[in-house]
This record gives sequence, C-alpha cells and structure tokens, in this order.
Amino acid sequence: MQLAKGKWLLNIDVIIHTHHLLRTNANLLFVDFTVPRRVVGSTSSEDETTPRNKAEKTSEAALEFCVKNIQQADFGRREICVAEREMPALMVLRKKAGGEKPLAGAKVVGCTHVTAQTAVLVETLSALGAQCRWAACNIFSTQNAVAAALAKGGISVFAWRGESEDDFWWCIDRCVGADIWQPDLILDDGGDLTHWIYRKYPNLFKKIRGIVEESVTGVYRLYQLAKAGNLCVPAINVNDSVIKQKFDNLYCCKESILDGLKRTTDVMFGGKRVLVCGYGEVGKGCSAALKALGAVVYVTEVDPICALQACMDGFRVVQTGEVVRLVDVVITCTGNKHVVGRQHLDAMKNGCIVCNMGHANTEIDLALALIELHNAPEGRYQQDVYLLPKKMDEYVAGLHLPAFGAHLSELTDEQTKYLGISKHGPFKPNYYRY
Repeated sequence: MQLAKGKWLLNIDVIIHTHHLLRTNANLLFVDFTVPRRVVGSTSSEDETTPRNKAEKTSEAALEFCVKNIQQADFGRREICVAEREMPALMVLRKKAGGEKPLAGAKVVGCTHVTAQTAVLVETLSALGAQCRWAACNIFSTQNAVAAALAKGGISVFAWRGESEDDFWWCIDRCVGADIWQPDLILDDGGDLTHWIYRKYPNLFKKIRGIVEESVTGVYRLYQLAKAGNLCVPAINVNDSVIKQKFDNLYCCKESILDGLKRTTDVMFGGKRVLVCGYGEVGKGCSAALKALGAVVYVTEVDPICALQACMDGFRVVQTGEVVRLVDVVITCTGNKHVVGRQHLDAMKNGCIVCNMGHANTEIDLALALIELHNAPEGRYQQDVYLLPKKMDEYVAGLHLPAFGAHLSELTDEQTKYLGISKHGPFKPNYYRY
C-alpha cells in the first residue's frame, strides 16, 4: 500500500476497505473529496495512458503544458467560475490590486493541488502580473478539466489525475523548466518542489527571492533545512498564519469532511465509531462535525496539550491499536507519515472507511505572502522561516468580511491611546492565540 516514496496513506483521500482487496493489493476504490463521485481507481483506457507522450506547446516555448485532455477546458472553466464565487477575498484582491500589478515581473513556480480552488489562486497571481508554471502536489486530487482550463488560459501546467510516481517527478521537473526560464518565487504544498530544486537545480536559488509553504509537512521540512543551515533563501510559513489555521484548517475542514464522506459513501454517521488521528485545527474541525452528527469519536494525539484539549472537548483520547478493530471510520489529520500502517489495515473490520484530510482549499494568504517576498527591500528577510505578519493576517480577514455583510467597529483616538495600538492595526500582539 506504499503509494509514493516514503509515504503510506497520506496521499489517499478515501478507501473503502475490505480484507480481500487489501490482501490482493488490487482494484482498490479511491475517491477524491474535491470532486463529486469521481472514482480515481478507474480502469478506463484514458486513465491508464500517460499524457507525457503528447506534451503540448503553444507558439511560445514558455507556455508548454501537459494535461490529460485539453478538450475538457470549457467544462473546467465553468468549475473555476463556480469556485470564484466561494473565494471572495481573492476576487476582491484582483479588483483592488489588478491595476497596480504588484507581482509584475515575478516568475512563480508552484506545486499545489490542481483544483478549481487553486486555479482561482493561480489566475489571481497571473492577474497581478506574475508568470506562473504549475504542477500537482498530489497524484489523486487533480481535476483534469481544471488543468485543461488553466492550460488553455495560458498557464504552463503539468498535472493529471492518477499520475504514477515517475509521472509525478517528471511533472515537477517540467514545471521547474530550468532549461527555459529562471523562477524567482516558489509556492509549495508539502515541500516536494522545494526539495527537488535543492537536489537537482541548486544554482536556481541564486536568483530565487523566497519560498511560500502552506502545509504542515512542508513547513516542518523547511525548519529542518533552516536548523541545519541549508536554507539559502527566506521562507514564509503560511500554514501557521491565523487565517489559514482558523479559516481553512478548522472551519473549512469542519464542512468538507462531512461533504466528502457523504458524497463518496452515502453512509449514515449517527452512532458510527470514528477514529480521528491528530487534534490540531483540522482534527478539531473533523471531530466537532462528526460529533454533531451523533458519531462516537475517538482521538489519537502525541502532543499532551492537544490531547488535553480533546479531553476537555469531550473526546476519548486513545492509541490507534486500542480501537482500530472497532471503528467504522479512520481519519488522519496529522501531516505526518506512517500514521496508519499495514498492521492497522490488517486489523480493521470489513467496510471500514479510511481517509485523509488533505489540503484542498487555498485562499488569500498565499497571494499576499508572494507579494511580500517579491516587493520586500533587500535585507528585510534573511535565510530563515517567517510567519505571515499579523498586519497581513488582519488584512486577509478584512477582505472576507464584505461577503458576510459584516461591518467593523472603529476605535476612537482615546481608545487607541489607551491600548497603545494604531487605529488601523495590528490589533493583537504576535503571541496572541485566537
């Protein structure tokens, strides 16, 4: 069941588990949370063929691309248009900053999920002046029609659903495009793109202004590089910004876990026993949502503070081996590897659903972090990992508020003097925990 080098089930979205299928390691049913009722493990001839042999190129070499079927572009464009309605902050940013082109001249190489939501981000970066080349960070989550729409719209994208491991690294290599351009910004989800460049094209870092990383795993890998003294450019840790933690990791996952499970399984969750591995922001959202449906929720944790939070929220904290034979659903929310191993899979009962809460929803933090790195004066950022400034977090939140019809109160001059802050923020110190 090891699908990618060094990774177990972390790239699988949902598995309908039976002992027979696991023993034969064949015909497993994979379903992605981001696309309704699309079976990833399809055996159609289209899914079995790799499009690498028909990599296409427009009149300009910089606009080469490789997708499953460019004829699906019109359908993908409709999916992107729907996603734009659910991502108001990015659309507001396009209107506010589109004329200024704050990313003019920037060359962004990105590796994220290639979905309708990330397509809105990529096209926003393009609207702000950046030239982009993109690959997928997950072999199962790519929406082929969306990838086709991006390619037709002028983005060099290399991604298709169901890539092999060899395809995955080929796509990243073509995305880097070291033979035809020099990227100056990296936007990564998981760290694979960053480490590929470190291993194969280290000279590119001489002109790269910085890295923006949005995942737990990728951020951890960046801190490892920094600790070893091997991080040669500044990096911004978007994953731990307040908006990413609360809006994406907590609130969005609270809804998407139910949406994904319901659409792919049609199972009733009242009374079902669910094991949630990890009680960070994603785990908190998943646990709360399933508890509200009447499920019996167990939690595993390695961090005593998070474990105490789970206990105070009414969940029983266990070790995986204690309940894996009993549960109906297992959800991994850790960002780590080997969370669910072969010994756990063998112990599960028939019909147990195993899923991972991956990174699917990308919002405004990544656009702003790239702008900050692109426009920062020389010397502002050293070769280290930085959190998104509090002022930017507040700006991101403010961009979302109009969609809710919300109106902020304003401090008086006397109040700002009393609190010792600016009327325009930041309103909380960096150590404040929301």
